[in-house]
Amino acid sequence: MTTFSYITFLATLTIFISTSTVRSCPASDRAALLAFKAALHEPYLGIFNSWTGTDCCHNWYGVMCDMETRRVADINLRGESEDPIFQKAGRSGYMTGSISPSICKLERLSSLTISDWKGISGPIPACITSLPFLRIIDLIGNRISGEIPADIGRLERMTVLNIADNLVTGRIPRSLTNLSSLMHLDLRNNRIWGPLPLDFGRLRMLSRALLSRNYISGTIPDSISKIYRLADLDLSLNKLSGEIPASLGKMAVLATLNLDSNKLSGKIPDSLFNSAIGNLNLSKNSFQGYLPDVFGPRSYFTVLDLSYNNFWGPIPKSLSQASFIGHMDLSHNRLCGRIPAGPPFDHLEASSFAYNACLCGKPLGACQ
Repeated sequence: MTTFSYITFLATLTIFISTSTVRSCPASDRAALLAFKAALHEPYLGIFNSWTGTDCCHNWYGVMCDMETRRVADINLRGESEDPIFQKAGRSGYMTGSISPSICKLERLSSLTISDWKGISGPIPACITSLPFLRIIDLIGNRISGEIPADIGRLERMTVLNIADNLVTGRIPRSLTNLSSLMHLDLRNNRIWGPLPLDFGRLRMLSRALLSRNYISGTIPDSISKIYRLADLDLSLNKLSGEIPASLGKMAVLATLNLDSNKLSGKIPDSLFNSAIGNLNLSKNSFQGYLPDVFGPRSYFTVLDLSYNNFWGPIPKSLSQASFIGHMDLSHNRLCGRIPAGPPFDHLEASSFAYNACLCGKPLGACQ
């Protein structure tokens, strides 16, 4: 080999090694991922078998990197998936272990999804709030315990926080209302207790707030009505008390309001029956008094459930003026009088009116 050829070879080799080094993920990110893996046990699918070699940005299952920086940006591990690895095994995933604090060393992490593995336990690492680029936390469907990190509000870019179907305890942190970019909040089916933050309405970008099946107490904050984009509010199966703020019926895009199975009382605001709400479930509370006779053309309900309360008096005749009522349930109250004729009453079954004081007429028995 001539001197020129040898020099050219060395230069090419140097460029190749440099390029390979640049294109690989940093050793620190690789080490963090391997420590994360070491805290988990997945016996059936072998999803971690691909986590080999020096470049964690290349063909590591569930890992994605930023194209420019080559830093780990996304961890996406779902226990229920249509991925071929699941189809080949013919089963959903099952994983035990815990979420290692080592993930906090992934300084450019944007999305963390470790969902539906059924057996992952332990707390959410508190250090997770130090990741400035984190936008998505999705840990649904595990056995995660402990509390939501107190300073969760530091994650200014957060758009999705989903920890539903776990064993999370404690109060909702006050700092959570600092998440000004949060669009989807799902805390369903945990063991969260205590009141909702009074300034819940600071979450101005929120479109879905799902907090059912917890032990949340206190009253419904009036500030919720300031969340202009909120379309779905589910606070069912908690221990909420007091009255429903009338301002909820004035929200522009609120379409679903589930407050069933609480300890709410008083009268239902008239505004709820002439609003954008199309799915209204207020069953299994302690509401009382006459049902407001305020229904009209703006009343459009796919579901209207007022069962298991203490309403008395007649069924409002104005219900027949509603644009549409699909399913309606007025059972288990103290209503009395003749059931109005015509729609929507002509397509409802007797179970919608059962167990009242003295209702009569179709579809129940004839009035005396």
